Amino acid sequence: MTDRVKIVIMGAAGRDFHNFNVVFRDNPRYDVVAFTAAQIPNIDGRRYPPGLAGSLYPQGIPIHSEEELEPLIEAHQIDQVIFSYSDVSHEQVMHTASRVLARGADFRLLGPRTTMLRASKPVVSVCAVRTGCGKSPAARKVAAIIRGEGLRVGVVRHPMPYGDLCKQAVQRFATLEDLTKGDCTIEEMEEYEPHIANGDVVYAGVDYERILRLVEAEADIILWDGGNNDLPFFAPDLEIVLLDPHRAGHERAYFPGEVNLLRADVLLINKLDTADEEQVFEVRRNIRLCNPRAIVIDAGMPVSIDDPGLVQGKRVLVVEDGPTLTHGGMSFGAGILAARKFGARELVDPRPYAVGSIRHAFHEYPHIMGAALPAMGYGHEQMRELEETINKTECDLVLIATPVDLRRVMRIRQPTCRVRYEIEEIGRPTLHEVLRDFVGKIKTHA
Repeated sequence: MTDRVKIVIMGAAGRDFHNFNVVFRDNPRYDVVAFTAAQIPNIDGRRYPPGLAGSLYPQGIPIHSEEELEPLIEAHQIDQVIFSYSDVSHEQVMHTASRVLARGADFRLLGPRTTMLRASKPVVSVCAVRTGCGKSPAARKVAAIIRGEGLRVGVVRHPMPYGDLCKQAVQRFATLEDLTKGDCTIEEMEEYEPHIANGDVVYAGVDYERILRLVEAEADIILWDGGNNDLPFFAPDLEIVLLDPHRAGHERAYFPGEVNLLRADVLLINKLDTADEEQVFEVRRNIRLCNPRAIVIDAGMPVSIDDPGLVQGKRVLVVEDGPTLTHGGMSFGAGILAARKFGARELVDPRPYAVGSIRHAFHEYPHIMGAALPAMGYGHEQMRELEETINKTECDLVLIATPVDLRRVMRIRQPTCRVRYEIEEIGRPTLHEVLRDFVGKIKTHA
């Protein structure tokens, strides 16, 4: 045991835990000394608990801030650092590798063959090259098409375990009440609630081997609803990947988004209704260069609102999907597009009213345009700060462009209106045609 390879796993409370579970847990060759945490607030300072860490770690495993990486390597004479999070530029990955190598350790990336679990049921994955490409509405549409073919679909969501990791090891959400019982954050509800509203059961958590066995028993087809442009945790039989021409070129510049681009069976170019020709041309050129065998679907994502008359001529505060604006790198989202489309007189800048971690987010992500408020809610305190920021902002209307209805989880004093956006294919082929052929083959071999 004294010759075990000493490991640090760099992560963001998702891929890092999965990589540990499938590669390092109960493996006597390795000694995982620590995790480091980035991207998501308040996920360091915890421990990966003994109940999940296995017999080799009776005290669990500490989770440090990524800022402590070099001291950890030196203090524990770390042999290998495993990079295990996503939506990161190639440049940042290699800067991180340089930090590790400068301290004498090896720098590793774990690939699909090592980390993807094999399912006994067919798996369709919906992933993207960046956060904020429109993957969530695409996943909902895929689920609806599968249901329309008379099959039970089990939606397995990329992890977001920001609370008690033991309690969140295996989660099953069939009703909105389950979200309350699960003490879900805004980030979790944004992804789970729309699926539940459509009648689909959502599975998530920390231990995806156990989650897989549960969904295998309850579904005919497993839909991997990927998050943060990560690779699927389950080996897909059909791999659908979204691209966003508003960030043309990012499909080849981010990790592991470029891996998704290269692996995809189906590439869906989204937001064609709002992107310019040069951006779209660059995305199509990169598809031809990198993955010419893939089926290419063109799509738009038109926005609508509950009552267009409420927006016309008003001073509007736009609340956008948080991850799309923060580590997704977008300066605006569907809410800004809707406000402009429906005639808002003014887009109110929330920054003078921001409090606590919301104010800090504007400093940390200066690319966010002043009229967009990212709906960050990774815990109860941050949800309270978001609510306070909204209520302090002087405006005529709050335009809610988040997948979850914020009015269900907080009290907003101003009049409100919701923005909705769904995938609409342009021309052919369509998702329905691709999935009809896929499901047909499954039924033939059943």
